[in-house]
Amino acid sequence: MNKRIAFIPALLLFFAGYAQQWKLPVVTTPQFKSKTVSITTFNAVPDGLTLNTKSINAAIDALAKSGGGTVLVPAGLWLTGPIVLKSNINLHLAQGATILFTTDFDQYPLVATNWEGLPQMRNQSPISATNATNIAITGKGIIDGNGDAWRMVKKDKLNETQWKKLVSSGGVLSEDKKTWYPSERSKKGASLSNPGVISTEKDEAFYESIKEFLRPNMVVFTRCKNVLLEGVTFQNSAAWCLHPLMCEQLTVRNIFVKNPWYAQNGDGIDVESCKNVLIENSVFDVGDDALCMKSGRDAEGRKRGLPTENVIIRGCTVYASHGGFVIGSEMSGGARNMYVSNCTFIGTDIGLRFKTTRGRGGLVENIFIKDIYMKDIVGEAILFDMYYAAKDPIPLAGEKRELPKVEFKPVDETTPVFKNFTISNVYCNGAEKAIFIRGIPEMHVKDILLENMVLQAHKGIDIQEASGITFKNIRVISEETNPVIDVVQSDNLVFDRIDYKNGSELLFRISGERCGNIRITNTDASKAKQKIVYELGAADKMVTNQ
Repeated sequence: MNKRIAFIPALLLFFAGYAQQWKLPVVTTPQFKSKTVSITTFNAVPDGLTLNTKSINAAIDALAKSGGGTVLVPAGLWLTGPIVLKSNINLHLAQGATILFTTDFDQYPLVATNWEGLPQMRNQSPISATNATNIAITGKGIIDGNGDAWRMVKKDKLNETQWKKLVSSGGVLSEDKKTWYPSERSKKGASLSNPGVISTEKDEAFYESIKEFLRPNMVVFTRCKNVLLEGVTFQNSAAWCLHPLMCEQLTVRNIFVKNPWYAQNGDGIDVESCKNVLIENSVFDVGDDALCMKSGRDAEGRKRGLPTENVIIRGCTVYASHGGFVIGSEMSGGARNMYVSNCTFIGTDIGLRFKTTRGRGGLVENIFIKDIYMKDIVGEAILFDMYYAAKDPIPLAGEKRELPKVEFKPVDETTPVFKNFTISNVYCNGAEKAIFIRGIPEMHVKDILLENMVLQAHKGIDIQEASGITFKNIRVISEETNPVIDVVQSDNLVFDRIDYKNGSELLFRISGERCGNIRITNTDASKAKQKIVYELGAADKMVTNQ
């Protein structure tokens, strides 16, 4: 009999200095029968040449029919097409075992699935399970998606030698010669808007005409319960690496997820509309967001209405990625009750990244984060952004980006909400900007406590369209000090015990007629050459000094 999850409800959040106690969901792992069957029993051959798709799936099917157990992948190089897991199966990779997915695209049939929060046609995932209970991938081996055969690559992300080698390998170039595609079908798909989205006017021939563009996520579990990923290295995925979708009772521990840093859509793990999740003691070195929480996109996500909730993430390390811990941007079903602690981000584009945009809708709330250690962050250490534009967070050389147009729009179901975050004990040695908070005029980022931090960055703190934000015991050591803290159209802010570089040009710049009720307390302003300036309709009555 499998253990069931005993979930203890999330605690109430106390802001502005009140003590808080974390009461976490308890997630238990699946149990399996002791029976073990090797894939060699079904004539699998570990030579890296023989296609073992039928052998591996036959082993899984036979063991599942007999009540389940462990399917053993011994040491060796096992070439295969798509693998489908069944209930009560633990796919176990021995030390020295590598499952290598074939680059023969014909082995991957086109199937109706979900991609970036929308129902879409894609190539079948290398590993998948649907409506399965009690499944696992464990061991000390490697699962390699051979994703370099699928991915398009931007020239600006390679050096000259790497680019010449890639182009000489085959494939086709874009008209401007700045993007490489593995095939004409891949290039054609890239030229269309949402070509994989399922609609009545598209037939099988259309999807076949863009087949290579419809890259599969490597591991996709859909509506599964009692799931375990442990010990294995997952690498080189064509698109997202790990994608649990609408799953419950998910445990991920001691895994290594690795993709090239330039990998288009090379996310580590995207937890989408899942409930009761534990991710711990794992390492991510990937080409896009690392630990990413999602819940569907726009109207489809709101229609599904399944938030990602009751999530524990602890003891994880992230190297290359667009974001270390991320929520969004496809979060239209909401996200809540998340507990992140004791994580290290080294060389990521952004550390803590919370992104959305108008049209998404969705409520993100009750997010608790503490004990985060960062080094050499390329962009922002902490970012809230409600103007996400589906672009890399760091512009490429020569790329120009325009600031979003600021305008009020009506609040309705498409308006996203970020509120009730507590982030404490964050230490960052090197970033472009310490903290960036940017809401939208009709829906501010609100009710956030940022406490106990030392942030060394090129730029300081930037706050736009935010309400109810408390900065407590924050030391921000920025190279640019004019200003250290920039506030635009924001209200109900508390700055308590703020420390900064001695001799800074300007401590605060307050801009906009909608600013108000800004309280500065326990902060020595004498270290700055100038304390506050007011611009664009702001006035000194908006600020209280204590």
